[in-house]
Amino acid sequence: MAARVVDLRADTVTKPTEAMRAAMAAADVGDDVRDGDPTARRFEAEMAALMGKEAALFVPSGTMANLVSVLTHCDVRGSEVILGDDSHIHLYENGGIATIGGVHPRPVRSNPDGTMDIDRIVAAIRSPDGVIYYPTTRLICLENTHVNSGGRCLSVEYTDKVGEIARSRGLKLHLDGARIFNASVALGVPVDRLVKAADSVSVCLSKGLGAPVGSVIVGSKAFIDKAKFLRKTLGGGMRQVGVLCAAAHVAVRDTVGKLADDHRRAKSLAEGLNKIEQFTVDSASVETNMVFFDIVDSRISSYKLCQILEKRNVLANPRSLKSVRVVLHYHISDSDVQYALTCFEKAVEELLMGDTESEHLADGATKNSYGY
Repeated sequence: MAARVVDLRADTVTKPTEAMRAAMAAADVGDDVRDGDPTARRFEAEMAALMGKEAALFVPSGTMANLVSVLTHCDVRGSEVILGDDSHIHLYENGGIATIGGVHPRPVRSNPDGTMDIDRIVAAIRSPDGVIYYPTTRLICLENTHVNSGGRCLSVEYTDKVGEIARSRGLKLHLDGARIFNASVALGVPVDRLVKAADSVSVCLSKGLGAPVGSVIVGSKAFIDKAKFLRKTLGGGMRQVGVLCAAAHVAVRDTVGKLADDHRRAKSLAEGLNKIEQFTVDSASVETNMVFFDIVDSRISSYKLCQILEKRNVLANPRSLKSVRVVLHYHISDSDVQYALTCFEKAVEELLMGDTESEHLADGATKNSYGY
C-alpha cells in the first residue's frame, strides 16, 4: 500500500482527476496554429465569457501568460510597467519582461495585504515632460490573490480604483490572476465583476483548479489578436492543444465550487498551528488556500522543521529561516489536515529533544522555495 503523503508545498502539485483524463482522451482536436483547435476555441470562448471579456487565449504557463500580456501592452521598447516589489512578475518570472521585452519594471512597495498604496502608484507614473530622460509608463500590474502576502485578496473596490487611475492617465491595467477564482470565492464577488477594471487578466488553470497544464489570457479581441503573435514568437503556439484545454474545461467546471473547502481547511490548519507554542500565525491573514506561519523558538529553523516533516511524508516550503508556507488544494482532506498537525507537533518535539541528525542547509536555500 502506498505511503500517505500530504503535499503542502503548493497547489501546483495536483494530479488530474479521472474526469479530466477522460475528457483529454475524448477531445476533438486540430492544429491550433494553422486552422484552430476546436476544443481550444470552445474553451477560450467559455473563459472569455466567464471573465466578462471579448476573447481569450490558451498558453502553456502562467509565466508566459504574464509575459505575453505585458509585452502586448508594452509593444515599444523602453516602456515601463508599475508593479509591486513583492509581486510574482517582478520576483519569480526570470526577469522576462526586461530580458525578452525590453520593458523596464518600476517597483512600488507592496503592503502586507498585497496592495500598493494608491498615492505611490500615482507618484510612480512618469511625467511626459521627462520623456527624453525616462522610460514611458504604459502599464500597471496587480496580483490577485497575492502569493507573497499569503494568498490575500484584492478587493473589487481597490482594483476599480487602480483601473480608474490607469484610464485617467492613458495607461493599461493587467491583472495577474493566477488564483483569481480563489479571490472570487473568498470575497463572494463574481469573477467577471472582480476583473472588470482590468484590460487583461492571466488565469492559471494548473494551480488550485487542478488542470495538468496551462493558463489563459483574457482581454479585448484586438488585444488577444496581438497576443497570439507573441505566443507564437515565444514558442507557445501548440498544435493539438485541445487535449489540454479539455482537462482545463473540466477543472473550471468541477473545481471552482470546491475552492471554499480549500479555504476552510486552510483556516483549520492555521488555527491548529497557532495552538503549537513554538509557532505563530496571523489567522486573519488566511483568506484563501495559503497559510504562512512564523517560528518563534530560537532552537528551531524552518529548514530543519521541513526536513523532519518530510520523514513523515508531510511536505512544506520554508520561506525564510523562521517562516514556512503551506498551501491547500483539492488533494488535501480534513483528515490530511489533522495528520499534518500531528506531524508538526511531533516534529517540534523531536527538534527540541535534539534527536534529529538533520543539518541546516548551509546556504539557507531550499529547492522547494519558489514563488508559485
